[in-house]
Amino acid sequence: MAQNIKDSQAKNKVSGMVFGKINYQLMIASIIVILIGFILMSGTTDIYSFTKITLAPIVVIAGFALGFVAILKKPKRD
Repeated sequence: MAQNIKDSQAKNKVSGMVFGKINYQLMIASIIVILIGFILMSGTTDIYSFTKITLAPIVVIAGFALGFVAILKKPKRD
């Protein structure tokens, strides 16, 4: 009985990183997309342009969606 408990505890201990390599790459890509969206939103001239009113918020939301995908994607276990 005690041996079974030790075996199950050894199986539960998984060393390594929480996310896989692809998760971190997607997270970095999402941060870059969000920054691009904020750069598109910046500026003081022509505040009612298509880029600032429509395109930039869509890019920012797409970046946040990519961040959620990066968190929720299950890494492949070998």
